[in-house]
Amino acid sequence: MNEAITTVDLSKSFGDVTAVDRLGLAVREGEMFGLVGPDGAGKTTTIRMLCGILAPSSGTATVLGHDIAREPDLVKKEIGYLSQRFSLYGDLTIDENIEFFAEINRVYDFKKQRDELLEFTRLTPFRKRLAEKLSGGMKQKLALACTLVHTPKLIFLDEPTTGVDPVSRRDFWRILQSLLSRGITIVMSTPYLDEAERCSRVALMNKGQSMVVSTPTDIKAQMAGEVVEIVCHPVREGFRALKGDAGSYEVQAFGDRLNVVVPRASRDIPVLEQLLRTAGVRIEGVRVISPTLENVFISLLTHIEKKEAQV
Repeated sequence: MNEAITTVDLSKSFGDVTAVDRLGLAVREGEMFGLVGPDGAGKTTTIRMLCGILAPSSGTATVLGHDIAREPDLVKKEIGYLSQRFSLYGDLTIDENIEFFAEINRVYDFKKQRDELLEFTRLTPFRKRLAEKLSGGMKQKLALACTLVHTPKLIFLDEPTTGVDPVSRRDFWRILQSLLSRGITIVMSTPYLDEAERCSRVALMNKGQSMVVSTPTDIKAQMAGEVVEIVCHPVREGFRALKGDAGSYEVQAFGDRLNVVVPRASRDIPVLEQLLRTAGVRIEGVRVISPTLENVFISLLTHIEKKEAQV
């Protein structure tokens, strides 16, 4: 399979701040590739460089065979980019917004494509509605339609479902899966680890670097130890009781439950239960669960922070 994107030691600095640090990636044609990480991880800066919007400070990258530094205009012609602040025009209708973006991309015979996109995104019944009157989810679907009107081979989506309701998120993902079936390559950034599990492969990013790049299944298989889920009350007291133990358990809090990474669950669960009871924490349920990407990501960050603290 050919590579749609290749980066070698790609870096970007803003003054003394290094936003992307020697990033190496290879994205295959026709896959959905996820850039995953917290705010400040370098996801948006990476995407903006790959779109030819930002010039890299050092390193190289090619997108669809074009060098991003020497041929940014050729890159822009073949890609679509849905940014975090995609600018729809509130005083234009859905139809008029798509027409506007078609014309700025020099697509003049756009009506058939517009009708297909409206049907594709289920926006046909609302085509005469002003953009400012749309819900958050509908605005995102319209923004995607505007991004696709010039039939790009590759699309970049920068946190496309942030702030979108669960139903619209599900609808958005249905659309993305359909795009994949058409052979379009998708690169998206997301802070949602559950969304990242839908990607073909993901890069877990932190401080401008990729900690690991692989399929979600392979990444989860790299988790050292087992994950014990404990439902308890009060959960904050439970977190402190286990986090403060001399054994230095790796503890992650999720709502009313704790995820504790242990070397061997059968041996360690009785110890965890005793620590919680001693702290006056009521245990409502204990079970071993399969690790999620979020478990792995937090575990990787914890190990990196421990190493940095030792230097």
